[in-house]
This record gives sequence, C-alpha cells and structure tokens, in this order.
Amino acid sequence: MHDFFCLFEQLDKVQRFNFARDHSRRTTLATFPDHALPATLPGSDDGVVTREAWKALAGSAIGYAMDGFDLLILGFMLRLIGPALHLTTTQAATLVTATLVGAVIGGIGFGILSDRMGRVRVLTWTIVLFAVFTGLCALAQGYWDLLLYRTISGVGLGGEFGIGMALVAEAWPASKRARASSYVGLGWQAGVLAAALLTPMLLPVIGWRGMFVIGLFPAIAAYFIRKDLHEPEIFVERTARAPAQSSLRLLVADAETARVSLGMIVLCSVQNFGYYGVMIWLPSYLSSRFGFGLTQSATWTVVTILGMAVGIYGFGHAADRLGRKPAFIGWMVGAAVMVVVYSRLTDPMALLVAGAVMGFFVNGMLGGYGALMSELYPTSTRATAQNVLWNIGRAIGGFGPVVVGAIAGAWGFQTAIALLAVLYLLDIVAVWLLIPERKGQELA
Repeated sequence: MHDFFCLFEQLDKVQRFNFARDHSRRTTLATFPDHALPATLPGSDDGVVTREAWKALAGSAIGYAMDGFDLLILGFMLRLIGPALHLTTTQAATLVTATLVGAVIGGIGFGILSDRMGRVRVLTWTIVLFAVFTGLCALAQGYWDLLLYRTISGVGLGGEFGIGMALVAEAWPASKRARASSYVGLGWQAGVLAAALLTPMLLPVIGWRGMFVIGLFPAIAAYFIRKDLHEPEIFVERTARAPAQSSLRLLVADAETARVSLGMIVLCSVQNFGYYGVMIWLPSYLSSRFGFGLTQSATWTVVTILGMAVGIYGFGHAADRLGRKPAFIGWMVGAAVMVVVYSRLTDPMALLVAGAVMGFFVNGMLGGYGALMSELYPTSTRATAQNVLWNIGRAIGGFGPVVVGAIAGAWGFQTAIALLAVLYLLDIVAVWLLIPERKGQELA
C-alpha cells in the first residue's frame, strides 16, 4: 500500500509538470508515455538546470544590470548635473536617495502584484515604467522635475531585484540556488562595470542628458529577453490551489516570522548603506584627494567593481557548500576589517589593491539575499518578501550617500568609511540571532 501511494505521488508530480504556464493559468493535462517522462520533475533536486531556468536567470540578471547601470551613471553625472541645474551638494545627493525611496514604493507594490499575478508579467511592467521616466530625465529643466522623474524611475527599479530573485529561486534546483542568486547579482556588477567604462568615453561627448538616453538600452534589452519567459511551475501550482492571502501580512504572520523579517531588514539596510555610501562618493573622493580625472577615477572604480564581482561569485558557491549563515558571517567580518584598512591608506596603488579586496567583501554578500529570502518565506509571499525587505533596506541605505557626505565634509572621507565597520558588526549580530539556516531546503 505504501508503494502504491508513492507511485501515485510520482504520477501526480508528472501531471503537474505539464501545467501550462501562460500567466498562471492551468490547461489540460498531457499524458506521457514511460519513455517520454521529463528528466527533472518540478521541485526535484537532482542538480539539473533546465533551459527554462537559464532563461529566467538571463531575464532577471539583465534587469538587475539595468539597475546598476542607472545608479552608477548618476553618481558620475552629479558633478555635471549640479552646475547645469544650479543644484546644491545636498540636492545632488538627494537625487540618489529619491531613486531609492521610489524603489521602496515600487518594491512593495510590485512585490504584492507579483505574488498575485505572476513574476514575468509584473517584471514587464516595471521595465516599461523605468524606461519612460529615465527618458524624461534627459529632458529635466530643474531640480524638482528631475527629482520627480528619478523617484518614479526608482519605482520601476524597485520591482527588479525581488521579483527576479524569486523567479530564479523557483526555477533552479535547491543545491544550486545560492549560486544562481549570485549570478543575478553579477548582473548588477555588469551594469555598474558598463557604466564605469562607458561614462568617461561618452559623457564628455553627449553630456549628462545623452547618458540618460543611453540608460534606456538595458531596459529595452531586458524587455525582449523576458518576452518568452514562463511562470515557474511552483508558482503556477500555488495560484491554482491556494486561496488569495495578504502577502504583506504574511511577513509578520507570527513571532518567528516577524523576527526573521526584522533580521532581514537589518541585513538589507547595512548592505545598501555600505555599498551606496562608498560607491557614490568614491569618484569624488579620488578626484579631490589625488586629483584624479574622470578616466582615472573610473579605473579605480572598475577595479573595485571587479573585486565585488569575484566576491559575489565566490559567495554563491560558499553559501551552497558551507551554508548561508557561515558565508554571511565570514563576508561581514571581512567587510568590517577592510573598510578600516581602506580608510587608513594614503598611497594610490595601495588603495587600488585594497579597493578590490574591500569590494570583494562589502558587496560579495549581494549574491546571497535572493536565495536566503526565498528559503525563509513561502511562495505566496516570496516576491513580496524579496521586494519589500530589500527595498526597505535600500531606502535606509539610500541615506548612505547623505550621511557619508556629511561626515566626510566634517571629518574626512576616511573617517566616514571607517565608521561603516560598526554597521557590519551589527550585521553579524543580526545573522547570528535572528536568521535561521535553511541551506538546500525545498521551497515551501
């Protein structure tokens, strides 16, 4: 009798594999002959990565690349936008903060919609919104209209990280989930790297308005890559069987879940505060301290970004092998040490090498958040959790450029960077006390 029920369960899995994935609608079940059974059933973990999983990864990674490209070119352009539109230093910094605050609004709204209406459909909407208002930034005439455009384009960006990470986590096998998330994180670095390489060449020629137009191209590419994507099987099944629930309320469904959500807010906030606090002001710091021109600043920034990319790749593999908590704590210790070391260096070449190592740890953890949150929350609230918690962290972290700029103005950039070590120590405590280990578990 036990064998009979096991056989019935396997046949049920085979049937569910054949559900149509067109915007979460189920269609007639197909019957497979024995020799035609799929090699990998939904939810299995034999380590096989399907073509659909790779497509989901590509569609998510290029959207996140768009995010990174947009924010870094803004950092490079602030020194030109400010004089052209008669902005103060504080107003220029708030353009970054406004983008990140808009991302919180988009993260909450699009995350909830994604859990109800589908990952792929909502990702298409986010790209269209971003593209329209990024294009309008090129036409800005003053501070207030540019601030509005940046805020609304940030709303579009807000949906990218969380929904893309949920999509990839649901499509990839559990044993490779962390490295898949890290590959999405590498999309961000690819976008940032493209911005660092293209800006010195194009900005003197086409100006900051032309750079905003260039920022449209990643969005267009992401739109076409996602055209043929399908919803993950686990999401199709959940929407067909489960009643509608408030995905936002599920983030604090009970005391344990609320504790986990608090821990994730701390992690996401420190991650974003450290990243934006360093990267937005790094070109200006190198220019004022060492007299570097745009090309030299870009070179130093590129080396730091490459260090971040290696850190992200390494983190994904470490998290899959050692576990989520050991990987996070190891990288956080490295980040705390390196920001202090970096702040004490005065030789340009030493800064170049240390910047790569600092980037390895400071942003290497980026690859782990998608897998971690996917395992902590069920399908009915997975995209909401990814978007809401990450973008709350981005909103808090968005004050990083303002705080670092204020401290740098009063006590110097070195002091501002060194103080980030305290935040990484807070991060370690949050991981240790608030976040459970669920490495390799099948998604709920």
